Formats: sequence, structure tokens, C-alpha cells
Amino acid sequence: MTVRTRVAPSPTGDPHVGTAYIALFNLAFAKQHGGEFILRIEDTDQVRSTAESEQAILDSLRWLGIEWSEGPDVGGQHGPYRQSERGDIYQQHVQQLLDKGHAFKCYRTTEELDTLRNEKQASGSSVALKPSDLLLSAEVVAEREAAGAPFVVRMMVPEEGVCVVNDMLRGPIELDWSQVDAQVLMKSDGMPTYHLANVVDDHLMQITHVIRGEEWISSAPKHRLLYQYFGWDMPQLCHMPLLRNPDKSKLSKRKNPTSIMFYERMGFMPEAVLNYLGRMGWSMPDEREQFTLADMIAHFDIQRVSLGGPVFDVEKMRWLNSVWLRQLSHDDFAQRYTAWGLTGPRLKPLIPHLLPRVEVFSDVAPLAQHFLGGLLPLTAEQFEHKAFDDEKMQLTLQFGLWQLEDIRHWQRDEIEGRLFALAQQLELKVRDFLYPFFMAIAGTSSTISVLDSMVLLGPDMTRARIRNALMLFPEMGKKRLKKVEKDYQLHAQAIQQKLAETKAE
Repeated sequence: MTVRTRVAPSPTGDPHVGTAYIALFNLAFAKQHGGEFILRIEDTDQVRSTAESEQAILDSLRWLGIEWSEGPDVGGQHGPYRQSERGDIYQQHVQQLLDKGHAFKCYRTTEELDTLRNEKQASGSSVALKPSDLLLSAEVVAEREAAGAPFVVRMMVPEEGVCVVNDMLRGPIELDWSQVDAQVLMKSDGMPTYHLANVVDDHLMQITHVIRGEEWISSAPKHRLLYQYFGWDMPQLCHMPLLRNPDKSKLSKRKNPTSIMFYERMGFMPEAVLNYLGRMGWSMPDEREQFTLADMIAHFDIQRVSLGGPVFDVEKMRWLNSVWLRQLSHDDFAQRYTAWGLTGPRLKPLIPHLLPRVEVFSDVAPLAQHFLGGLLPLTAEQFEHKAFDDEKMQLTLQFGLWQLEDIRHWQRDEIEGRLFALAQQLELKVRDFLYPFFMAIAGTSSTISVLDSMVLLGPDMTRARIRNALMLFPEMGKKRLKKVEKDYQLHAQAIQQKLAETKAE
């Protein structure tokens, strides 16, 4: 048997360090066993998936030195490797489940589903919806079918009992069927959910070992049941511990930069980042902290993974990066630094903005420094402005960040449209509204357009700098954050409507 592993990211945002972490361990396991590592794009979320995000995933993994033998860009005998191109395959397999009585068409409305869940919650029982909760009479089904009512396809699941799932690190895990929903397998738009596509693709792509995050443990019974329904052997499962912030909370962009490309923009060496990710819950047999990818593959043993949540500490990674840097020769350092910040592709986009503002070459560095730096050293005094008190300044930055996080295509028109609409919602003059963003992005308002700076810096660094600026303000408690999020949603709905109207014109 040839060992085959995979990573299957969703192209719905910035490429996440958690994706690289899981990809690295899948690659190391496969190569240590003389097997193959493949990449699959799980883009069933057609609303949020973008080609830009997919390309960023490919670029970021390759920047780290992670390569795959099969994937959407290199092909392979088990393609297509984008789930959006495998619709007919999923339809065929859903029909098999329907024909065998392992799945059913569910015509329940959103309101009916909410009522069912509320009733179960009020009774103190599990809120998991079972076939017995969801199935309608044949007459009602026929009526809704005749009326062309939308439906989803759900899987049949046991009402009670225990499912035992074997894990390579944890051994047998017992999971209660009463906590498992009659999972949706096919959405009303005809697209599969992760659960169906994941199982079908892993089988057809001959995946032998599924190494994924521990957040998927609760889904393992559904996947095991689907393998049973199809009559297939299930791959061996290994659930890796989740990456944690230094305070032990789940790694999140609110507390730690999570975009892989943020670390490229910060000037980390890819070898050091990959080295650090390899130390997340695993160690070399001789316990040395610095090692290459080849070293990791040569000595890899999945049983050396610790189940304690590994802490992703940027300061620790900076130290490790310094170890790598100081081992470079002077010539290598000059070459690596030039390739990072002074190459044509990095500098050329800046020139149209810098040229009208400079008289001699020595004028360039002060104007361009925020493009060649990382997170800026900011002070509260920089954010003092007659149009804002501290609370309004914090809300403006937070609302702006949330708008920027919703952008699917990072283009100037999109950034400007959202931020200017937000300024109108907050009843601020555009000049005043942009001030805190100038400070967060450039540390000064005496520079090129902050909107152009955002485009040139890219989404990962732009968002990271705004989050960095928000660290100057008191952290919102749960109660206040809930109120702020509610207020923001009202603004966001109005902005969305305005943007739609603008596009219609």
C-alpha cells in the first residue's frame, strides 16, 4: 500500500498558518513512508471562494517549501482537484445514498428548523436534529415537491448508541450518536457539503491517512457512517492538536497574525517559519530546535506528536528566525534581503506614488519606509484628533477592519467604496474618517493615499496593522463586544445595500 495524504484548504480568505501546519505534517508523514502528498481545493462555498485566495494558498505553501505531487495546478490521475469541478461525481454518490435509503430529501423550511431546535433546547435534550424530527409525511413531501419547494439531502444517522472512532494518537474515541445531526450532504443549490465531498474525494483519490485538526473529531462519526454506507474502507484518522495563542485560547487573527503571507511581508525566512511550525507539538529525537524540512522528514514519527495544544508564539518564532539569519554569510544576507524588499516586483508598484513626491533618491526611504517595514511602533498620542474621542476612534477602526475583512477581491474601488460608505454611516467627513487609518497603516498622514497604501501592502499586512492599532485601546468585554457587533451589523447592511445600488447604476 502506498501512503497517500492530503491537505484540503478552502479558498475563502488569507492562507492560514493552521493550513500550513496541517500540510507540513501530512507531507512529513507521507514522505517518511515513501508515499505521496496531494493538495485539493475545497471550494464548495461558492459565495466566499475566490481565485485570488486559491492562488494565495498555492503561493504561500510553495514559499514555505511545501510541494505536492498532485493538485489543481499540477494535475494528476485523480482529478479534478477542485471540488467545484466535481459536481457530477457528488450527484451520483448522493443518488446512491438516496436509492439505498441512507439519505433523504428534507423539505423543512428555515422557520420549521428553528422551531424544532428551540423545542429540543427547551426540553433540555440535545439540539441535534434526527431523521425522526425532520421527516415529513409522504403527502406533505409530495405537496412541497409539486410546488417546487427547495430541499436539501440529509444523511440517516442513528438516534442513540455510541460510535467508536480509532485515532492514531488517541486510540479509540467514543462519541455519542445522540449529539450527531442528520447532516446535510447536498445543499439546496446542488453543491455538496464538506462532509460528503470530503469522504467521496478521499476515497476516489485513494487517501490512506487523514491527518487533520482535532476540531474534526466530532464529525468523525458522520464520516465513518458514510464510508459504511458506501461500502468503502475508511482511511486511518489522526487528529492534530489545535494551535493556541500564548494565553492558550484557540489561535485567532484577533490575537495573533494568522496569514502565512503576513510573515513573508514581515521578512521572516521561510525555512524558519516551517521549522517553527514543525515544532508545534512535535520534536526531533535529539530535541534540537533548529532543523530543516529534510531533517524533519528523515526523523518523522507521528507518535511523537504531543496532544497538548502547541502555543504559536510570534516572539519565539522571531528568535528562531534570528538563529537562521545569523547563519547566513554576508553575501547571502544581502541577496536574501534584496530579494525580500528591493526587487522590481516589490518596488515597481510604489514608483508611480513616490516619483511625484521626491527630488533626490534619499527622499525615497522616508516615504517608502512603511512599505518595507512590519508592524509599526504606534502610540496613543498619534491617534488624537478633534473629530474623535477614544471610543469613537476605536469603533471607527474596528468597523473599518470588519469591512476590510469582508472584501473578496482586494482592489482599490472595493476598499474605497466600503470605507467611504462606512464614513457616511458614521457621519464623518472622509478626511477625518481616514485619519486613524493613515496612522494605523503608515504612522503618519504625510504620505501617499492611505487607500493606495492598503492596495500596495495587501490584505494581510493592512489588516494586521489595523489590529495592531486596536491594541492601543482597552479590550472590549463580552457584553460591550456583543453590542458593538450588533451596531456594526446595522451599518454593514446599509453599506451592502448602498454598494449594490452603486453597482446597479
